[in-house]
Amino acid sequence: MNDLLYARWQMGTSLAFHIVFAAIGVAMPALMAIAEWRWLRSRDPLDLELARRWAKGTAILFAVGAVSGTVLSFELGLLWPRFMEFSGAIIGMPFALEGFAFFTEAIFLGIYLYGWDKISARLHFGAGLVVALSGAASAFFVVLANAWMNSPGGFELVDGRAVSVEPWVAMFSPGWAHEAIHVVLSCYLATGFAIAGIHAGLLLRSPQSAFHKRALAITLSVGGAAALLMPISGDLSARQVAEYQPSKLAAMEAQFETMRGAPLRIGGWPDPEREVVIGAIEIPRGLSLLAYHDPDAVVRGLKEWPKDEWPPARWVHVCFQIMVGLGSLLAALALTGALLAWRNREVPRARWYLAAVALAGPLGFVAMEAGWLVTELGRQPWIIRGVMRTHEAVTPHGHLWIPFWTFTLLYLFLAAVVVMLLRRQILTERSP
Repeated sequence: MNDLLYARWQMGTSLAFHIVFAAIGVAMPALMAIAEWRWLRSRDPLDLELARRWAKGTAILFAVGAVSGTVLSFELGLLWPRFMEFSGAIIGMPFALEGFAFFTEAIFLGIYLYGWDKISARLHFGAGLVVALSGAASAFFVVLANAWMNSPGGFELVDGRAVSVEPWVAMFSPGWAHEAIHVVLSCYLATGFAIAGIHAGLLLRSPQSAFHKRALAITLSVGGAAALLMPISGDLSARQVAEYQPSKLAAMEAQFETMRGAPLRIGGWPDPEREVVIGAIEIPRGLSLLAYHDPDAVVRGLKEWPKDEWPPARWVHVCFQIMVGLGSLLAALALTGALLAWRNREVPRARWYLAAVALAGPLGFVAMEAGWLVTELGRQPWIIRGVMRTHEAVTPHGHLWIPFWTFTLLYLFLAAVVVMLLRRQILTERSP
């Protein structure tokens, strides 16, 4: 494997690991703040116990996320120095603001964890609220940098150098709002369903546990609301991709030919060599309708670009199908839960539904990882679309197999530590 592949695999492995903890860092503080807010209103000890338990889990996962995020910041400079040299002055602002948001989250998380019974209840809740808002802000600023890589702007390119830089224009590049909303919603969806899955499984073992019923009600409300909003966000994002990244749209839908009234493909296995899709279910004019809200709109196919500028259509299409399929499944599960709760006037208790939620717990993170792959692979072969190719940005120094295996082992060790700590947290504490 050459240095470019090692660099890409190392960055991909690091991001795939970190994105889980980043998402939890966005959503978990919101859950603990909601639990404490309920306690302030009702003084129900179950809500206070939930806030305390979730705060402990947040602390564990935040610490690991801080380690993996620090590794990522080093990797950007070490693996992709030419990218950082070119783009540092352009998108330095969102990275700096992300650092500010991260430190704000860390400071107020410390206040929240050690402030129980030391500061007033309302001030303590305010600290938790700051943690939740700064976590979301941290994700927001990182996404702004990624949105710029997909649709770069705010500078002029002269002799391969960026001049006349306008940082504010670059920070809010085309499509930034759609991408940011989609990512932040996915954090609440994935984390909400993951924690709901844990409590649903425990509720199957202890059907009368008021603690797990309360936890399930809060997590399903947050994760379910995000799941039901995701199709709207996805539609807006797809239209933005169609306008600013048409080659990515063509790869997502495995659309090789430019055509009017393009079909929407469900499933299938693209064969880029023969430029066909095997086994897909086609909905006539569906892609034109969804991408442009016009069933007769023209959709550009991959054959409009040179083959060396094609994204890896096979993997982009498959990952896109996984993301949409799992997102739709979770949205259906959320809608079913809402109907059951409305009919019975309580959190769903049917064993079949609890089993479904428990099994679906990890699927939000699988969908999130697939969506991230769509975003990153769909931009290839560019690291900055239309400006710098990925192979141009990688470090010229060799022996990248050494940091690749070193950091992979580090991530495996951290994953084992997290599983051990969370397992102890869940199993050793008595459930009310």
